[in-house]
Amino acid sequence: MRAERFIAIISLLQNRGRITTDALAKELDVSPRTILRDMDALSVAGIPIYSVRGKHGGWSLLDDFKTNLTALKPDDLHSLLAFPSEKLLNDLGINKGMIDVREKLLSSMPTSHRVETKTIWERIYIDTGTWREGEAETTYLEVVQKAVFENRKLEIVYKKADGREDIREIEPLGLVAKTNQWYVIAKRDNQFRTYRVSRITAATILDDEFKRPPHFHLIDHWEKSKAAFISRLPEYVVTLETTKALLKRITFTSKFVHALHVKPHPKKEWTFIELTFNDKQEALEFCLGFGNQLKVISPTDLRAEVVRSAQEVVTMYQEIAKIGD
Repeated sequence: MRAERFIAIISLLQNRGRITTDALAKELDVSPRTILRDMDALSVAGIPIYSVRGKHGGWSLLDDFKTNLTALKPDDLHSLLAFPSEKLLNDLGINKGMIDVREKLLSSMPTSHRVETKTIWERIYIDTGTWREGEAETTYLEVVQKAVFENRKLEIVYKKADGREDIREIEPLGLVAKTNQWYVIAKRDNQFRTYRVSRITAATILDDEFKRPPHFHLIDHWEKSKAAFISRLPEYVVTLETTKALLKRITFTSKFVHALHVKPHPKKEWTFIELTFNDKQEALEFCLGFGNQLKVISPTDLRAEVVRSAQEVVTMYQEIAKIGD
């Protein structure tokens, strides 16, 4: 623990220039007395640390002192600063410990690149969550992760989309985080499968080990399977007539719209648009949401569904009004 704290102190001094005893103690969660003892030990070990008294004083390293914690190039280190969200790291049980790993990365860089890299760090943050994300169930993520790293077969109870559960024996090959969901890529019945970790209601690591496919590459497999999944998604194309003012609102929201094509209209303030939805129900709900601000041109059966649904809404409120009277 003390050796790790020594590395942390050196990294912080390299990155921040000058730090007080109290600031170091707070950063490393120890007492100021411990920091003073550490500084004496580092000096005896030959680390060129010196103290400056006064209002702007603190501990510093000699300007020409540096350590080489890694041989990565500056551009490589820049990319490493784009960490995934803290939630994903916590899900995997990766704790930052007493000093952020970015401090160690920064300390390994030449002084000429450190300022530029720290600027990137302070100005870019990647949040992989959604605006209103629910808590995805990750109870068995740790068990799955352990099986992945140990190449051990896994018996899971998996809940299907319809709510039914069944027992499956899988060979877990890797974990993928997509937005706020974890997926495990596995082999079952000699085929690659993808399972959502939040749907695993029980998991047991078996004694049997398995051999990983020699040419399996997790990222390549995920990208290919994702592209194949998208290509299999159903498409329901709808042509609408609307005002150009409403077009901005339709473009702004992407909840259901997967593709948007604008076509010219004889009237200047109007336009034809072609939207792609997953199915008719999505299209129906979308069109009803905009009321009389857009017209369904095709398909004609969707137009009939809009009329029927609108009439049902009118009838319902008429009945409510009668009861109120």
